Amino acid sequence: LLTLINDVLDMSKIKAGRVTLQEQNFDLYRMLDDLEGMFRLQAQEKDLQIIFERVPGVLQYVRTDEMRLRQVLINLLNNAVKFTKEGGVCLRVSAARGQRSGGSDDPSEAMETDNGQWMIRFEIEDTGAGIAPEELDALFEAFVQTRSGQESQEGTGLGLPISRKFVQLMGGEMSVTSEVGRGTVFKFDIRISAADAADIRTRQPERRVISLEPDQPRYRILIVDNKQNNRRLLVKLLNPLGFELKEACDGQEAVEVWKTWEPHLVWMDMRMPVMDGYEAAKQIKATTRGQATAVIALTASTLEEERKVVLSAGCDDFLRKPFRESDLFDMMGKHLGVRYVYDEPSVSTEERTSNGGQVALTPAAFAALPSDLIENLEQATIRASMDRIAALIDEIGEHDSGLADALARLADDFEYARILALIQKAKEPDK
Repeated sequence: LLTLINDVLDMSKIKAGRVTLQEQNFDLYRMLDDLEGMFRLQAQEKDLQIIFERVPGVLQYVRTDEMRLRQVLINLLNNAVKFTKEGGVCLRVSAARGQRSGGSDDPSEAMETDNGQWMIRFEIEDTGAGIAPEELDALFEAFVQTRSGQESQEGTGLGLPISRKFVQLMGGEMSVTSEVGRGTVFKFDIRISAADAADIRTRQPERRVISLEPDQPRYRILIVDNKQNNRRLLVKLLNPLGFELKEACDGQEAVEVWKTWEPHLVWMDMRMPVMDGYEAAKQIKATTRGQATAVIALTASTLEEERKVVLSAGCDDFLRKPFRESDLFDMMGKHLGVRYVYDEPSVSTEERTSNGGQVALTPAAFAALPSDLIENLEQATIRASMDRIAALIDEIGEHDSGLADALARLADDFEYARILALIQKAKEPDK
């Protein structure tokens, strides 16, 4: 239901012209490597081949809307793997066909447009059941599903229309060819700009906060969310560091707690019953005292327009769910000036847990967990569902906090293959 609601909201905002590109510089090769690792897990579960082909000459450092491009590729790859029973899936990245600058006809050279941008083509081919000719014409219409999609009882019929709109926003177009019994090929081109490697922020080893520096105020933090698991996650992160914490389950309760307690910072979920986070933020910020309180919105929305709505409600900043632990602490440092003491990321997670006296990341540690919890974590990891993985790791913490901490580090680094390998060994100890 939540997926359906989010898809409907995305589509309605696209139709209203309220979706804009948020371009940034990034490493295209790294993004493709991340996706290959993510979908290799799903493919292996079904004994499928998955191949990522990148034609030499495709630009590595590019500028476009990375989040939208990633969302389109994930949707197309997910469909390809889901509806393919044997054979495999291939993603090809190449130059888009057309007149290239300098008169070159080499297909390995990216096509430069008159305004200095470049065209890149993505093709996702599968050996699935294929799509009937009579279904192709309506494939990009909202809420329309193919026969195989209906039989799977998954999806909303909005993934492809949304993906096509995102491609059009990025200056391209999407097309599909298919043959029943042979498979399907989705193609799309997008416009990108070349970026300088020096402008790409490299992925640094993440430093883990272990305490607060001395001689700081006792910060009061209010956590507002109608879901207990979400509040518990924040409490688990903040309580060991010595923050003074209080919780509220809706906006109305948050306003009442704020009046009597005056927290330094409020973590505010935006969608809650009774009173939502938008109204609560408005009421707090409407007062002189409220101007001294930092209100930071927590939202699962991927739309950049949501940021504008949140800020107009009076929130000081915006953090998307699921978030990294470091993002949370960085945000508090930005708005409160909190200073932290960090550990040194000098060894791997496995070495740190094995040598530091904590429970190691071993199959035996997984085997000690309830079988349904292991199964749920495996399925969430295969689907790369970040929010579900985080919630399940939180549940694991109730059984084994050391294992949960180690898993959280792997999840933060998107090392899903290692998580699945450990689960598989726990389920098949004799292999």
